[in-house]
Amino acid sequence: MRRLRDWVFSLPTVAAFGITLVVFDIAGRIALLFNLRAFEWTMAWLQRTLLGVFRISAVRFDVEGLDNFDAEGGYLFVSNHQSMYDIPIFGGILVRNFPKYVAKKSLAKGIPSISLNLRKGANALIDRDDRSQAIEAITEMASRCQERNVAAVIFPEGTRSRDGSLGEYRVAGAAALMDGAPDLLIIPTVIDGSWKVFANNMLPVPFGTHVKVRFGEPISRSEDESPSDIVEDCRVWANETLSSWHEGASP
Repeated sequence: MRRLRDWVFSLPTVAAFGITLVVFDIAGRIALLFNLRAFEWTMAWLQRTLLGVFRISAVRFDVEGLDNFDAEGGYLFVSNHQSMYDIPIFGGILVRNFPKYVAKKSLAKGIPSISLNLRKGANALIDRDDRSQAIEAITEMASRCQERNVAAVIFPEGTRSRDGSLGEYRVAGAAALMDGAPDLLIIPTVIDGSWKVFANNMLPVPFGTHVKVRFGEPISRSEDESPSDIVEDCRVWANETLSSWHEGASP
């Protein structure tokens, strides 16, 4: 019966998901005729709407730590990565921070709204086989974020977790982000449960999935502090948070 319930609610969820992407792809192209900020507002509401779409399958959120930073302005968010759902989680929660992302170039084509946002929304599109190109793109994105006072998000694991476990954090991309935006505070972030939403590529979406998000205390930087130390601090904090959540979970 549980599996049947998953499918019954997944069908309208998937339909609403697809319609939302198509509608906002059109809206985004219209917004681009005005300016970047109009486009950013459109994409912000795309991501907020996508969070609402998954409520059809009773996906629920607990968000902690929003009072640790301003609801608008520039920050560098360093987070674990569990699924593609993490993108609308950041964009849908941090609406007025207008977060930018580091993404593979291959994602910039073929996906309504998402590909458009990656191409036109001042994000960093990288070639994983070209380290120098990736570092340059991330640094340039971070510099623009600091100049425009908007946020940037990086997932140092480099790939999505398939089971929610925490991988090692790679330093190079995060270091490039810090180099490009030396004045922006770092917000360690941890997400749990989002991997379940896309575990079956939405066919089905597990009904009632519980997603937790926690934003940590801002980390300021000094000139003599190593980026690798900061990244490791973020990883240790994320691991401790995940462990505390899992220990407190119901059997």
